[in-house]
Amino acid sequence: MEQNFIERHLRETADIVAGLDRKTLRGMVDVLLKVRANGGRLFFLGVGGSAANASHAVNDFRKLAGFESYCPTDNVSELTARTNDEGWATVFAAWLKVSRLNASDALFIMSVGGGDEKNNVSPNLVEAIRYAKHVGASIVGIVGRDGGYTAREADACVIIPTVNAESITPHTEAFHAVVWHLLITHPEIKINATKWESLVK
Repeated sequence: MEQNFIERHLRETADIVAGLDRKTLRGMVDVLLKVRANGGRLFFLGVGGSAANASHAVNDFRKLAGFESYCPTDNVSELTARTNDEGWATVFAAWLKVSRLNASDALFIMSVGGGDEKNNVSPNLVEAIRYAKHVGASIVGIVGRDGGYTAREADACVIIPTVNAESITPHTEAFHAVVWHLLITHPEIKINATKWESLVK
């Protein structure tokens, strides 16, 4: 049974790789290049495991690609204060307003469902996307399931294919890392060498 699970999970991973939309990946590269060329910033948004992925991505995009990048969930004091005083749904939008999000900037959403207002799932992502649209900022995302609100509103959004309805979350969160590492090492985006590769003679 355990061996069957291992084989199935790895086979599903290979199926997801095969199913990733290459055209959309190229679209994400183009959006990111435009943001950098215009001196814009990247704001990475995610909740739960996706928040941890967003924090990691901020490091990579700053260090390897020279993007000014931020992640609201890295500021736990402000996040919890806003949640306590104003409510969970508006924490990201309020953070973006103080950060003066503008048309040169972009949101980078990492989420399993992409936000679903009707079912009150990740309403903070929905509100942040609405605010970004209001100020003319670009929106990109890596999401699972049907992509939710993010996929409907983004300029470019990779949807991680569902190959097993019982493994949507682990596959989606794992592929956040696969996709952002693809982007950050893309020759048009990457400007600084990663440490170990730079040691290879």
